[in-house]
Amino acid sequence: MHETPSDLVALQAVLDRSAAGAGGHLSSILTPERRLTAHEVCSQLTGMSLLALATVTSDGRPLVGPVDGIFYRGAFHFGSSSDSVRFRHIRRRPHVSATHLPGEELAVTVHGRAALIDVRSADHAGFRQTLLDVYVPRYGPEWETFLDSGPVYARIDADRMFTFHMSRDAAPGTPG
Repeated sequence: MHETPSDLVALQAVLDRSAAGAGGHLSSILTPERRLTAHEVCSQLTGMSLLALATVTSDGRPLVGPVDGIFYRGAFHFGSSSDSVRFRHIRRRPHVSATHLPGEELAVTVHGRAALIDVRSADHAGFRQTLLDVYVPRYGPEWETFLDSGPVYARIDADRMFTFHMSRDAAPGTPG
């Protein structure tokens, strides 16, 4: 976990505000015992978490695709090529939605705005190191060269975030 105490407070506020504003149907599924606290979210989302990320086309259609998500300092971050359709959309229309759904027992969904970040900036040195910690063991030391010459990254500044967690042993329709 890379979150500071203030990151956890801010994340918990987003989670609480989101749950309080959820509609009846969503609230009936995301019952209090099925929601994660900020600390639990951060504990669950270590390393790389595959996200289904939705951007918005110029005519308002959603476009969803997979990205590697890195949860850092209480927010999802993701990268892609600077000339990708995904980042072309984000530069013009930064509203995004993303879901991490590794199986039926866990889901984390975020709605917000993608903010471009420069991983070469001293302001983002901690995130850069996190990327290196995740990817260099997987792809080798040359991944750092790739990082410096290739992808661009964004952070999702959450307006809303919903979590769902249920034990694998829980029967369908019962709280986990």
